[in-house]
Amino acid sequence: MNQFMMRAILFLMIASFLNGCSNNTSNGQPDLSNARPINPVPQSIPPQTTYRPGALLGGFQNPGELEPAVAFWRKTYTVWHRSEVAIHDDRHMDVIYEVMVIPGNVDESLTSEQKELVKKRKDFWKVQLSVLESKVRYNAPLNNIDKQIIAKLKNNGRELNTVLIGANERVRSQRGTRERFIQGLEISRRYDRQFRKIFRDAGLPEDLAYLPHVESSFQPAAKSSAGAVGMWQFTKGAAKTYMPAGNKVDQRLDPFASATGAARYLSHAYKKLGDWASAITSYNHGIGGMKKAQNQVGRNFVTIVNTYDGPAFGFASRNYYAQFLAAREIAKNPPQYLP
Repeated sequence: MNQFMMRAILFLMIASFLNGCSNNTSNGQPDLSNARPINPVPQSIPPQTTYRPGALLGGFQNPGELEPAVAFWRKTYTVWHRSEVAIHDDRHMDVIYEVMVIPGNVDESLTSEQKELVKKRKDFWKVQLSVLESKVRYNAPLNNIDKQIIAKLKNNGRELNTVLIGANERVRSQRGTRERFIQGLEISRRYDRQFRKIFRDAGLPEDLAYLPHVESSFQPAAKSSAGAVGMWQFTKGAAKTYMPAGNKVDQRLDPFASATGAARYLSHAYKKLGDWASAITSYNHGIGGMKKAQNQVGRNFVTIVNTYDGPAFGFASRNYYAQFLAAREIAKNPPQYLP
């Protein structure tokens, strides 16, 4: 009798369970409308990184105010060859006075004579702007070159009297890097899949794998004048912190060890600074430097770029994030920009 009762109860339980399942299905598929997504935990967590599933996967902000700078770097990477030099305003990146062509054979590095040619053209435009500023101040007659400069300066609704002041001191030259960027794209194919896995496993956006386009054009043995080494351009101090080694081998020359170090650094930077624009810029300017900028002018990244005047926050730091956005855009669709 007891066995019969137990079997009856078990039968009723199974029937109830099956009935509940049938009420939560549609066309034989479970109803997951109220289900909570499950974030997969990575197979390996890089040391010194506290993993929170999906916490750092926010998108890269791309405010419209940065578009002139992003467009400038797209041209630098894909339009202007290494024999071409853009003479431009270093604050208003859409103001390009001239794209000069260096005559003769032009290698990766310019000769002293070629550098002198670039300097002379920069000096020419500095004089033009100084004279124009005086003409505008005293209402003197303007020639055609003056009018063309004024049209460039007033673009995007800028006030002439504001933007013309000090324009002669903002003249800068930028050499094209089309050939170098194409070479970097070719090299990056060897590393892209593994780099993306490293960032994905660290809970970071995979597109951070494009950062070496800005740092080194994917040159594994690249060296900078500041002592940074390798594809990811680590200094000795940063390497000790973010990719410690138990031997004397310089891991900065190992692209994969450096990518893991970069993932640790960027994870830390994002948690300290709160957004990817600031975190990526800190790769050039430092976490402390970007924190100081935020404390002085606020968290809005465009405001930082336009108004922060820290002693080390120069052209490279102001443009670092725009360079990354441009490189990322090109690398995601090379045929569009490099047919």
